[in-house]
Amino acid sequence: MSKVVVGLSGGVDSSTAAALLQHQGYEVVGLTLWLMKGKGQCCSEGMVDAASICEQLGIPHYIVDSRDVFQTYIVDYLVDGYSAGITPLPCSQCNRTVKFGPMLNYAREQLGIDRIATGHYARIDYDKISDRYQLKRAVDGNKDQSYFLYDLTQDLLAGTLFPLGEVLKTETRQIANQYELKTADKPESQDLCLVEANGSMQAFLDKYITGKKGDIVDTEGKVLGHHEGIHHYTIGQRKGLGISAPNPLYVVRIDAGRNQVIVGDRESAVQTECIIKRVNWVSISPPDNPIRAQVQIRYRSQPQPVTVVPLNSPEAEEIDPKIGSCVKLIFDEPIFGITPGQAAVWYDGDLVLGGGIIINC
Repeated sequence: MSKVVVGLSGGVDSSTAAALLQHQGYEVVGLTLWLMKGKGQCCSEGMVDAASICEQLGIPHYIVDSRDVFQTYIVDYLVDGYSAGITPLPCSQCNRTVKFGPMLNYAREQLGIDRIATGHYARIDYDKISDRYQLKRAVDGNKDQSYFLYDLTQDLLAGTLFPLGEVLKTETRQIANQYELKTADKPESQDLCLVEANGSMQAFLDKYITGKKGDIVDTEGKVLGHHEGIHHYTIGQRKGLGISAPNPLYVVRIDAGRNQVIVGDRESAVQTECIIKRVNWVSISPPDNPIRAQVQIRYRSQPQPVTVVPLNSPEAEEIDPKIGSCVKLIFDEPIFGITPGQAAVWYDGDLVLGGGIIINC
């Protein structure tokens, strides 16, 4: 039988992925990453539930202490980003550097197994013509998680299975009940693990960042109010500004150097282009010329038509010599709330072409 290591979080999705693979004839091994220091749902209750599922399926279960890695690549990454006035996206960073990479390395080096699987909703195909593994949207568009997986390398895609890529979420629950899994009726996580563990993103950030009072100003520099720390704000934010104005105001920029939050009307928060750093071309080789695609600038945003313009090395180095491969995105129509630190992921239909981190607009 083929062996596969399944990443188990203790939720219904990963549990069902393990059960499906076992019933398909795979020899399944469970692996749980201990990510957070202190008490957190995914690392306390989750590990217990993952162990329970492994016992129920009669498979081995390994726990890897990844708390220091998570602290460095996720907690410190978020704190540094919010302190600098950007809004980092932790999930894509976590998937490549904290979860998939270390899981596949552990499977290969410690267990002698060359394949891993998770409960993510996405699909992987292999294209013989281009000799590349391709990442695609899941069949269930409401649960599709390909946006968060754009940074996976060819090696990681080659060694990964997504058993739920062809399954609807409603079917996942049915399968879990069919196999009488103990997690079949477990509520689904609604927020980032850090949010669930701390109650809110603001509460998490306040543990690490000491708020520094500053001004909230309009686009002309006029002081309209005051803030308790720039880490409480993000581009496009409307609520919680504490400012009375005849028309709605939105955060349009955050100036960490001056410790200012700049606000304006909705038109001030729309952009026609932006620069993307740390680009990973997933399903195709890096193009030499501009290509047409559909881009998402947030997980739940609707795909928008865009021209993706590769920037050559001299152009990229002029922006920042340390940001790696870059592209410029030119939108067909202006887009509201483009946020430095978030991911932009571009598609050709269901096919994930590439993605990267927004650095400026």
